Amino acid sequence: MFTNDTLYWIIFAIPSILIASTIHEYAHGLAAFKLGDPTAKAEGRLTLNPLSHIDPLGALSMIIFRFGWSKPVPINESNFDKRELGTAITALAGPVSNFLLASLLAIINLIFQPNLNSILGNFILTFTVINLALAFFNLLPIPPLDGHKIVRAILPRRARYQWERLEKFSILLIILLIFPILPSGSIAGTYMSTIITKTLDLLGFL
Repeated sequence: MFTNDTLYWIIFAIPSILIASTIHEYAHGLAAFKLGDPTAKAEGRLTLNPLSHIDPLGALSMIIFRFGWSKPVPINESNFDKRELGTAITALAGPVSNFLLASLLAIINLIFQPNLNSILGNFILTFTVINLALAFFNLLPIPPLDGHKIVRAILPRRARYQWERLEKFSILLIILLIFPILPSGSIAGTYMSTIITKTLDLLGFL
């Protein structure tokens, strides 16, 4: 039997994931385009059509585990004047867009102050959690997540080669991240639960 909270989560998570993931990937594509890389636009990914961005497995993970990912927007680093910096800015644009959406939702919540047990309150809270989950999960410095590309840009040149070599182990690292190896569950789940709860409290939801 589903509880009301679980039912609300499933119902509201689907549109929230569609919107948050689309904005996240669109922000990547737009940032790359502004920095001189037209790859996303050429491949039809500079769009607000959710079907172009949703990764089915990542969306399912978001619904079940409350963290997940979208279909990566393609970029060509050689089109940037500064390869590492351009890639880092493009990578950062996705999480930033989700933080901005979460902040907007916090303002709406502050203005209307809906009961979190109401339909409106549940939707605002769910939408906020989805945005925070996309942002914080993708900021982890694990390939192929955005955080890995951001860290590369601030590393000394001699360390970048070793950092880029981690991409060969991306599948293994992701599995270690989401596999329940801790008493509290997975590394990602424990991290996400803690940081999202603290952020929701900071934004005035708790």
